[in-house]
Amino acid sequence: MIAITAATLFTPQDRIDQPLLLVEDGIISQITTRKHREIPGGRQVVDYGNAVLAPGFIDIHVHGASGHDVMEASTEAMPCIEQSLAKHGVSAYLPTTVTAPLEATLAALSRLADSIERSAKEIPGQQRSRPIGIHLEGPFISHVRRGVHPVDNLLRPSVEIFERFWEASRGHIRVMTIAPELDGAFEVIAEAVSRGVCVSLGHSDATLEITRAAVDAGARHATHLFNAMRPLAHRDPGIVGEALINPHVSVEIIADGIHLDPAIVKLIVEAKRQDNVILITDGTAATGMPDGRYHLGTFEFEVKDGVCLSEGKLAGSTLTMDRAIQNVMQFAEYDLQQALTLATSNPGRVTGPRNTGQLRVGGAADIVVLGPAGEVRNTIIAGFGT
Repeated sequence: MIAITAATLFTPQDRIDQPLLLVEDGIISQITTRKHREIPGGRQVVDYGNAVLAPGFIDIHVHGASGHDVMEASTEAMPCIEQSLAKHGVSAYLPTTVTAPLEATLAALSRLADSIERSAKEIPGQQRSRPIGIHLEGPFISHVRRGVHPVDNLLRPSVEIFERFWEASRGHIRVMTIAPELDGAFEVIAEAVSRGVCVSLGHSDATLEITRAAVDAGARHATHLFNAMRPLAHRDPGIVGEALINPHVSVEIIADGIHLDPAIVKLIVEAKRQDNVILITDGTAATGMPDGRYHLGTFEFEVKDGVCLSEGKLAGSTLTMDRAIQNVMQFAEYDLQQALTLATSNPGRVTGPRNTGQLRVGGAADIVVLGPAGEVRNTIIAGFGT
């Protein structure tokens, strides 16, 4: 049994000064204040002084870190990636695929399902972010807006192929990116939605009309808004236009100052309000590594001055979630509590009820300890790491 204290706690919707969190077997048993309750005797007490306690971050779109990619077969890949994510405050994440040959994708989905199921059973013995589902990015995407996804491996959407992905993942797909203008897309959207998948529109050249039809069919999210999609034009708003004005559509943003100009980040958060914007890293194997060449799925890309490029196109990022939060504070003039919502409760609504991105009684003690500027001092996962 552990008692955790600090200067402030963000749940993230509420602020509690002089908080007292009681944790038993990795679960939060009470949230109160030191003014209202003395620390029970016989507890291990961990006092973080002037720090801020917040829910552990959730990254719903990340491909790798520390020289490893989530689709690779090596046994050391996932532990290395998860340790890197935890260092930057991420307690839970969706390993994200990239378009690859069909059999390679199926094999990767099966390995990721193994990791998810193993993580759910294990008692944390080290600070490692937990995979809680899969983000399937590709192969049901546009040739025109494919970005760096290999053109030879793109597939026309079909329920039959989606079923193969679903079976390989053993039902662990939580988010699926799809271009709705493709033949067969609406049938796949309907099937995915019926299974509880968050259908995300992205890597798409869809018009406004097609986008609205896809939302009516059940799509409710947009993958890395503005990037790899039909540009916003005043007579041709496309996906961006609908995503910005529809309150039922949440949007991902890569707030690294490279994928989006800081002014566009501010525009998005002001248009969508605080509750519908989700920070992602789109992190790759190059995250936390020096410039050089790395793998994304089955192909190589180059990193120079921290920018990931393949054939002159952006190929993911080296962004970390703590840096994304600090950037939003700067770009959108958000305070820390506002910025935290974009990395905690907002992605928590996408991943499902078990990972809400909130600190609450009965929930997992997934906690990030922050300095006042949002710098990570410690990450606690299921009570481990205090």
